[in-house]
Amino acid sequence: MSKKRQWNNQKRRPEPTPANHPQTNDTGKAGASREQEKIAFVCQRYGLEVNGGSELYCRQVAERLAAIYDVTVYTTCALDYTTWANEYKSGVEDINGVHVKRFRVKKERDLEDFNRICQAVALNPRHTDAEEAEWVEKQGPLCPDLIKSLNEEHGKYKAVLFMTYLYYTTAVGLPLGFENAILIPTVHDEPWVYLRYFDKVFSSARGIAWNTPEERAFARKRFPFIADKPEVMTGIGIDGPKGDLPSLPDQLRGQKYIVYAGRIDENKGCREMFEFFRRYKQEKGGELKLVLMGKSVLEIPEAEDIVNLGFVSEEMKYAVMAGAVALVLFSRFESLSMVVLESMLMGRPVLVTEHCEVLKGHCIRSNAGLYFADYPEFAATLNYMLTHKLQYEAMRSNGRKYVEENYRWDVIVGRYRALIDQIG
Repeated sequence: MSKKRQWNNQKRRPEPTPANHPQTNDTGKAGASREQEKIAFVCQRYGLEVNGGSELYCRQVAERLAAIYDVTVYTTCALDYTTWANEYKSGVEDINGVHVKRFRVKKERDLEDFNRICQAVALNPRHTDAEEAEWVEKQGPLCPDLIKSLNEEHGKYKAVLFMTYLYYTTAVGLPLGFENAILIPTVHDEPWVYLRYFDKVFSSARGIAWNTPEERAFARKRFPFIADKPEVMTGIGIDGPKGDLPSLPDQLRGQKYIVYAGRIDENKGCREMFEFFRRYKQEKGGELKLVLMGKSVLEIPEAEDIVNLGFVSEEMKYAVMAGAVALVLFSRFESLSMVVLESMLMGRPVLVTEHCEVLKGHCIRSNAGLYFADYPEFAATLNYMLTHKLQYEAMRSNGRKYVEENYRWDVIVGRYRALIDQIG
């Protein structure tokens, strides 16, 4: 168990806002000289109905920066990332102070065809550049009108920030070579990052905004030529609940449970999570439940001790987190993980796979979580949380401090402003 616990309890000070950027005033503006400066984001999906991942991150950052800049988002009419079907209307709308320009996706994703090209590039080391370009197009969302408009209009912006390296909007847009392009890659170790195509994507960025030290370390190893580019460590601000938490659903009141929040997907490690939890209950028994929150694209086992709440409101999400023993996350592919930080802010430790360096890094830096490599370690670390009250309470306190000191919006906005000024 020694390698799973980090009990040094060192106090860490938050990074100050860069000295050359004054704090904003009560109106959120830093002064008249900045009010008319324009910046743009490019993101594959965007909207109030898009509730997770890099798209939610993009919206939160865009809305915060809209207090300082005139912000426009170039995005598609898609809502569902599996099909890229056009569900929003094309055109311009304002969402929470941000101008949103939507363009229709030219072609929905054909899943059978996409799986074919995925196998072709992933399983054949001799695949061609043409096959990689085909993969990017079929990955989507295929939206040439967005790229055309961005190419014509990018010069009026101080900076153009591309969110997520993986999708067509960045993979085709960034290599156009804009002098004001910033990449927010949200990159991790996955098969697609090794495509040769992405060398030109990362090389085209004038500046890079990282979410975690682990993300930056991996990217520098994969793309060593980026080491000298202007960069900043940003992350995300975690707001927490805005008011009193709602009551828990009836089936959770008085129950002891661990919670998973996010897309219920095999790619998020959920199949392994179900296997480990069911094995644990067979061996240990007891009343512990596994509670799920999020959209399911994977069959959920039918069991009394697995409770699926489906999609819930933000406030209910926080309420369920606050009532849990811990948040569990088996995903091996994370570049930040907002739900881990949200759980810590609510004073609940996390139990995560050590096969994701980002999640493991959060645990080590915060002293607010444990990590496991396999089932025996999963069972041991979960038992540790359930049976060591003093250490458990220390993790709860450490988690709150970690988020409050490192994931405040004023710090993060200051870092973005510094990078925008450096390349703009």
